[in-house]
Amino acid sequence: MILVYNILNAQNRISGRITDQETGMGIPGVTIYIPDLKTGALSDTSGFYKISNLPLSKVIVQVSFVGYKTIVETIDLSITSTKNFVIQQVAAEMNEVVFTGISKATELKRNPIPIVSLERKQLQQNLNTNIIDAITKLPGVSAVTTGPNVSKPFIHGLGYNRVLTLYDGVRQEGQQWGDEHGVEVDENTVDRIEVVKGPASLTYGSDALAGVVNLLSAPPIPDSTIKGHIITNYQSNNGLIETSSMLAGNSNGLIWEGTATHKQATNYQNRYDGRVYGTAFNETDLSGYIGLNKRWGYSHLNFSLFDDLQKIPDGSRDSTTRKFTKQITEIDTFRPIVSNAELNSYKIAPLHQHVQHYKLYSSNNFIFGKSKLGLVLGYQQNIRREFSHPEYPEIPGLYLVLNTFTYDIKYYLPEFKGWETTIGINGMYQNNTNKGTEFIIPDYKLFDLGPFAFVQKTFKKLDISGGIRFDNRFFNNNAMYTTTDSQTGFNIQVDSPVGATQPFYSFKHTFSGISGSIGATYKISNEFLVKGNIARGFRAPNIAEISANGIHPGTLIYQIGNTNFKPEFNLQEDLGISYISYHVTGNIEVFNNNISNYIFNQKLLNNLGQDSIIVKGNQTFKYQQAKAQLYGWEANLDIHPHPLDWIHFANSISVIYALNKGGNGIHVTDSSKYLPFIPPLHTSTELRVNMNRKFRHFSALYAKIGMEYYAKQSRVYSADNTETPTPSYKLFNAGLGFDVINNHGKVLANINILANNITDVAYQSHLSRLKYFEPYPNNSTGRNGIYNMGRNISFKLIVPLSF
Repeated sequence: MILVYNILNAQNRISGRITDQETGMGIPGVTIYIPDLKTGALSDTSGFYKISNLPLSKVIVQVSFVGYKTIVETIDLSITSTKNFVIQQVAAEMNEVVFTGISKATELKRNPIPIVSLERKQLQQNLNTNIIDAITKLPGVSAVTTGPNVSKPFIHGLGYNRVLTLYDGVRQEGQQWGDEHGVEVDENTVDRIEVVKGPASLTYGSDALAGVVNLLSAPPIPDSTIKGHIITNYQSNNGLIETSSMLAGNSNGLIWEGTATHKQATNYQNRYDGRVYGTAFNETDLSGYIGLNKRWGYSHLNFSLFDDLQKIPDGSRDSTTRKFTKQITEIDTFRPIVSNAELNSYKIAPLHQHVQHYKLYSSNNFIFGKSKLGLVLGYQQNIRREFSHPEYPEIPGLYLVLNTFTYDIKYYLPEFKGWETTIGINGMYQNNTNKGTEFIIPDYKLFDLGPFAFVQKTFKKLDISGGIRFDNRFFNNNAMYTTTDSQTGFNIQVDSPVGATQPFYSFKHTFSGISGSIGATYKISNEFLVKGNIARGFRAPNIAEISANGIHPGTLIYQIGNTNFKPEFNLQEDLGISYISYHVTGNIEVFNNNISNYIFNQKLLNNLGQDSIIVKGNQTFKYQQAKAQLYGWEANLDIHPHPLDWIHFANSISVIYALNKGGNGIHVTDSSKYLPFIPPLHTSTELRVNMNRKFRHFSALYAKIGMEYYAKQSRVYSADNTETPTPSYKLFNAGLGFDVINNHGKVLANINILANNITDVAYQSHLSRLKYFEPYPNNSTGRNGIYNMGRNISFKLIVPLSF
């Protein structure tokens, strides 16, 4: 990939030509992009480009084109109006610009913070069942899953409220403490994903203790164009049918875009379970933006609507046939076997969850001479309903409405002797309300306030960066009184405590902490780089960890919180070395993460050492705090063997160890010395062939085959049967794709045929919650729980639009 940088002339415009180093000929279709201004252009048929409406300031410009070395330069637009670029063909993509966890766009290879990224092409050419599933092949990144449409990101063995998910830099707030719903984002709007693997509390505050997943939308298209695409996708395993359409325009800096997506699937299947009842879904999404890109900066107004109807699996089966059963009465004394017709149906059952997420945010960047002001304001509403009453299907059991206002203000000071300084303040206000008949958490309000400062500087071969932040979370949950509805027999909220039950008491607390980081990258030679970073993270306990007192829907768990909790703090050290050449790229990284006041879930036992049961059919768990240590290493090696540059051999490995260090009254035994939900050793190997030549009406042909290996995970938190070991398994995946072109070389369509688990292996991921959905653990099959998805083949068609 190749990246070009442009600059402004006296008329606030920059222009130039992109040429091939070997031939000297102009190259059409090269992307010239200025990330901090969110503007750019494409080179024309002769290689010329022009970008207007630019400020008189220094910017990073990147020039990119498939098969060429990316160029990344800093250009002073106050003195440069013409800039030509000569780009060189290479086998490996060697340069990227990243945005996450830092003050401004920065070259990935020179950034000391451990970051990995995925581009749109990689997202399109891999079979993903949801947007979080797309990042699980990255070293050190995994996901806790509840079927194909529900995934929670984990980084170095930590997840939930320890990993912050962003969309275009805006916090995604949707009851992250819950297990049974995923990230409320349309994957078709994501152009790029950046993952920070380590504490990012410095720039994002609480909940970024383990890292950040930043989902980035596509940049605005070049001026005087209207472009778009239509995507259709079918997946064989669960019959997924997906259609998405996008259209965007740019007229002299007035930009707009809109995307609409619908997808639905029936229950997924595997060799042992057949179709898994309760995993069908039906999702509809709508999003768009309108904005201005001018010499003074930019101002964009974005919106998104997410609506997901999702069945709820509970694993209930007939004890003899092992076929799935379903609840049909409130008393639940008899469950009939689910028919084949219902297992194969796209219809959403009466017992399901309905998740709606609405978001409106304004992203702004105002330039004042050599300084600038960034301002991002957002509002989002998350409505989560779980319909759990079979005789009253219109009444939701769990019904939560979460309103979140976010703010992020950054001031970028003028550069001083090479020092680039950013000061800012960000946070959010939240208000959560119960409206259902089942109550696991109380109504609450919180307000976050976090000022910070960040600096960075380049000394020839050395890049350094660091900063400090002070977080405050003001938390207040309300008391709740409930009584029984005389008609339905369900619990309802009442205002008066007279004759009522009180499941929650009022609680108010302020959680505060200091976080920060310091790191450096040193360029040993043109090929070798060494990086080091030390970061301290902060996380305030979430609402469930503090105040939960009820059945956690979809988990078969009665959950109890703890109001005595302190904030979590961690200190992580990262060290890595990279090698980058035209035919080989590789790196190895090690990390060590020590956490104080680590919060984890522990099963409660009664005086006889048996399971403590508060509500029949649900095990009782209570959150605890202790010290923890996570450490490990990861590596990747990509080879383009000379002279066979059209062959790409990619390899990666990641290893994570996690120890429960006890403390705070927690006694560590052999069965509790490891932390739960830690991914096993994971390796990935892929052999890929890229044919960039044209063959009649076909071009950009690729074919690939890969293997993923997951080792046995025997380092489990086995105390009280909380977690069990998971056997090793191998998965083979394959793919084929190409562009269909006309006589003039214009792309008419892109076709991708992808297959996961092509040998149809029956396996259980160690991070799958369905592994523990088993009503008869001593059954005759010797198997427990629900297995993951079997063979799945995807047929994806992308039709580009241009006006």
